[in-house]
Amino acid sequence: METNEKSQNLTGQRAKLAVVTGTGGLGFEAALALAVEGISVVMAGRNPAKGRASVAAIRSKCPTAQISFEQMDLASLSSIADFASRMHNRVPSIDILINNAGIMTVPQRNVTQDGFELQFGVNYLGHFALTAGLMPLLTASESPRVVHVTSLAHRYGAIDFKDLQSEKSYRAGVVYCRSKLAVALFARELQAQANQRGIDLLSVPVHPGFSVTGLFDAENGKAGLSRWVSLNLIAPILGQSAAEGAASLILAATSPSIPGAQLYGPTGLLQMKGKPGPCGFGRQALDAESARKLWEISERLVRLEVF
Repeated sequence: METNEKSQNLTGQRAKLAVVTGTGGLGFEAALALAVEGISVVMAGRNPAKGRASVAAIRSKCPTAQISFEQMDLASLSSIADFASRMHNRVPSIDILINNAGIMTVPQRNVTQDGFELQFGVNYLGHFALTAGLMPLLTASESPRVVHVTSLAHRYGAIDFKDLQSEKSYRAGVVYCRSKLAVALFARELQAQANQRGIDLLSVPVHPGFSVTGLFDAENGKAGLSRWVSLNLIAPILGQSAAEGAASLILAATSPSIPGAQLYGPTGLLQMKGKPGPCGFGRQALDAESARKLWEISERLVRLEVF
């Protein structure tokens, strides 16, 4: 995003509070951009050492940054609840929630502390529970906004309601696509549910294109070759930096003129890189019935109601 465009988008955003999940890659760059413009930022992640280092790095780049780190593990509903409780005790409202942190193509099936398949649990259900836990603080804001980081991979996903936890069949790439489709469905349904209730909340899904971040580090073992090909052959041609990828997150989080439930991402070649703007969903993400069904199941799984 060009500097003058970013400044225009962030006009009037001062004195607001943003929560960003993830302390590296896109999360770091989004937190830095918000902090530079005077928005208070809470970075939430599972690794305290990494979190403190990210806060220090942002302060070194922006000495006036109002930024802090809070520990939270998206693979644990109790950790998410603890974080939400601390935020309720600490602040009167939250203006921006960026659901960013995630993992990708874990080679072998694994589960969260609550028994959810790991990719589906972290990428989707953890953020679903976090959004529900923070909703009272979001609706206390004059203009709350939730940004959901999905992926181009959502277009290749399918929701299998008979095997949401991939107990019958686990293929790492398939499950990753499913988790990112779930994120896209959640973003659209959150906007629909808010509209039905007359709640002035903006829910915006984004994808970062092919941004080179630590997400690739989740791959190992048999996935090592695909990681090497991605970073060494594809990235130099189609990829972009984490800072460039985060431009879509910042646009979604701050622009005064975007609608809810519209996907934003890079608009360059194959939507892998380039200036952020409106993008098209995969057909599966437009299935309103699946979105409502997934919402209802998710509320039961995390034992929370969003509204």
